[in-house]
Amino acid sequence: MCIPRAAAWVRLLLFVLILAGCTPSPPTPQGNIQVSISADGQQTSLEVPAGTSAQAAIEKAGLTLNSLDRLDPPSYSILENGAQVTVVRVREVFSVKETVIPFERQTVRNENLPEGQTLLVQPGVPGTRQITYRQLLENDQEVSNVTFKTETLTEPLAEIVMVGVQKPFTPIPIPGRLVYLSGSNAWLMEGTTGSRRPLVTTGDLDGFIFSLSPKGDWLLYTRREPEPAPGAPASDQAANINSLWAIDIGAENARPVNLRVNNVKHFAAWVPGRGLTILYSTVEPRSTAPGWQANNDLQLLSFAASGAIVNQEEILPTNAGGVYGWWGTSFAYSPDGALLAYARPDGVGLVDIEKGQLLSLSDTLPFQTGSDWAWVTGLGWAPNRRALYFSTHASKDGLESQEASPLFDLAALPLNAEPDANGDFSSETLGTGPLINLVPQAGMFAYPVPSPLLEEQGYRVAYLHAIFPEQSDSKRYRLTVMDRDGSNRKTVFPPEDYQGLDPQRVVWSPKPFQNGDLWLAVNYQGNLWLVDAETGQVQQVTGDGLISRFGIDWR
Repeated sequence: MCIPRAAAWVRLLLFVLILAGCTPSPPTPQGNIQVSISADGQQTSLEVPAGTSAQAAIEKAGLTLNSLDRLDPPSYSILENGAQVTVVRVREVFSVKETVIPFERQTVRNENLPEGQTLLVQPGVPGTRQITYRQLLENDQEVSNVTFKTETLTEPLAEIVMVGVQKPFTPIPIPGRLVYLSGSNAWLMEGTTGSRRPLVTTGDLDGFIFSLSPKGDWLLYTRREPEPAPGAPASDQAANINSLWAIDIGAENARPVNLRVNNVKHFAAWVPGRGLTILYSTVEPRSTAPGWQANNDLQLLSFAASGAIVNQEEILPTNAGGVYGWWGTSFAYSPDGALLAYARPDGVGLVDIEKGQLLSLSDTLPFQTGSDWAWVTGLGWAPNRRALYFSTHASKDGLESQEASPLFDLAALPLNAEPDANGDFSSETLGTGPLINLVPQAGMFAYPVPSPLLEEQGYRVAYLHAIFPEQSDSKRYRLTVMDRDGSNRKTVFPPEDYQGLDPQRVVWSPKPFQNGDLWLAVNYQGNLWLVDAETGQVQQVTGDGLISRFGIDWR
């Protein structure tokens, strides 16, 4: 018999529906089940609807859970008949213990003492540390006890013993105050080179920032972050790179002031004419080389002598910083504080502080180091802010990439900056002359430093001249002095047959010596030397070999 195709499809559909109706549906919870709850030393039996969660069962039993308490099985578990729910009471107890931080014993070699003689300069004083422990209890049974927080209450004071190492150098009178970094401590000379005293003796100054205030009464410096205390929590293990501090040089028994600023590598300086006010730029610590990522920011901070922060504001936000900006931007104030210059791997310019903007003055050919560092020129302001001195990266014929050129010149950029009607400086009131190439192939680390004003508003410029200009990234230099226009260049230190200087920024005396000449302070082979910029006469001041590369300032 022939069945129409449509009817066949209808029969097939009915057959499928019948089969579907015969498939059993999933069981739905119905009725009640018995569960047991163990809490606070008591066992409770409870009848609850099927499908109840552990959390719902606890609530029906009238039990309250604290924020740390937990359930076994977990609160979201659906209970079966005869299930056992255990309430684990969890609480934490904090305890505080004070421990003694032993003081370090430092031996400082001093050429002003007869050989072998010792002198206790500073007795050691132990510090105190407060350790907070976190004890975790489950049903009143201890399950863990770890260090929660460590805090240094008082810093230890190092014991410093001077030991005579050789015949003393003849002391000479000096103008102003000269500070230097020796053995990671700060020292002060005042009056004569034979009169010196320790300023900061924590033994952890890193030399990235080491700057006297314009009046020479405060020292701004950075300290390495200490190693985490034994047993410190993991959050303490990622320590900052360093911290920023200041100390009143003139105050008797002055204590260092923690400015509560971390990770300062390239720049922090006093704002001229603003008292206890500084500008600084920060970096972010990184586990990869070079150990940081620059923020290229600029922050202003004012503080009281007590250490209280009076004002804090952002001048430049975090930014990329141009080519090779990960390394960081440097800044330099003009002596009168009217202008702030910046230098980064791809150029030099000024900062418009009011607008929070950068005004480019001169582009720089970036230097391709092929390593984990970047080259940034040193900046030197003329004392009358009429010129800015810096190094430029010069090209060299025959290179596939000019960024790899080893040649660096020393140049000056004339400036004509006058304030507007409001006393502010801006691009509208700023005029620049053409860039003047003063010293060809001076070297990448020339670090030009103009002197204070001399007679008739003149000044001289000290800089380092590379002994091997095409290898100036790794070879040494000689200290050279020239007139402001690049004329009358004269090498003053060290002599030709002596080993050259390591790269550094030398420092002029704030006033002439008794002979009427300005002198320069320089680090030579780890010792402090004074050099007459006119005659080339030299005077070695220290003999311990512990002076840090950039740890000298003079006001």
